[in-house]
Amino acid sequence: MEEIDVQAIVQQAIQEYVSREQGRMEPAYKAELQEEKKRREQLERRLNELVAENSRSRQIAEEAERSSAIKSELHRLGVAKVELAYRAVKDGIVRTEDGRIVARTDGGGELAMAEYLAAFVKENPEFLPARIAGGTGMTGTQRAPGAGREPIDLERIRPGMSAEEMQRVREEIVRVASQSLRGV
Repeated sequence: MEEIDVQAIVQQAIQEYVSREQGRMEPAYKAELQEEKKRREQLERRLNELVAENSRSRQIAEEAERSSAIKSELHRLGVAKVELAYRAVKDGIVRTEDGRIVARTDGGGELAMAEYLAAFVKENPEFLPARIAGGTGMTGTQRAPGAGREPIDLERIRPGMSAEEMQRVREEIVRVASQSLRGV
């Protein structure tokens, strides 16, 4: 009789068992790996969306800060029509890599925003308030008779006041009433 190699039979049985178990467990592992892959891809997509949203928010905030800086400098320079002046200069003013707000010159150089805006206002005085109030057809302001006198105090109006003071109070009442009716 041939000798039966028990060890070889046991090894073969163990290998068959292991291969069957792997075959049975492999679909579960593959399904779990697919699920993990899907979750990782979803997380990567969400992360990319958040990065893009953060970038947009940062860009909007920087634009708002740049806009505010330009408008406040125009206001400081005495510009009467700040919005109109802002629209005229906003494209020439940018934020540099280091965060400074500068103006790009025609030659390709950089100029401090305050200097650029001061030069712009100097070149375009129509953005400043009018130096002389009024215009063609404007009449001089009327002075009330008795201007320069002290104002009428309601507490001083009382019975028995002098005729001169009583007349002054009446004139002041007429002056105020006529201004009110004219809409002055």
